[in-house]
Amino acid sequence: MRHPPLLGYLSGLPLFGAYFGLGLLLMAVFVLIYVRITPYHEIALIRSGNTAAAASLGGSIIGFVLPVASSIENSVSLVDMLVWAVVSLVVQLIAFAIVLAMIPAISKNVEQGQVASGVFLGAVAIALGLLNAACMTY
Repeated sequence: MRHPPLLGYLSGLPLFGAYFGLGLLLMAVFVLIYVRITPYHEIALIRSGNTAAAASLGGSIIGFVLPVASSIENSVSLVDMLVWAVVSLVVQLIAFAIVLAMIPAISKNVEQGQVASGVFLGAVAIALGLLNAACMTY
């Protein structure tokens, strides 16, 4: 039995690169937007060892990337993926706003390193990301 040449196996590599690259770019844009809208400085807090900030930001990144991964799997084009990634971004920002409305002190708690608050924020972000991803089937 003759196998196709190695290049035959790699024919999808350009499309992989396009989706992966756009996914990385979207994740970076999400992080930039997210750290701008939160009232505390996650990166500085994480650098100083604040576990609550790490859990909060880490959960929000996972909560964003889960539906982006689903959109990559289900999209018909890069534009389609981009549209659903924007939906994912909006869902994560709304999730933060809802938690902030429910627990007004949560930002202060995260800033002070209260791990429970950071874990709760991260968990809500991941849960909504999973729900968002599950809804992105065609």
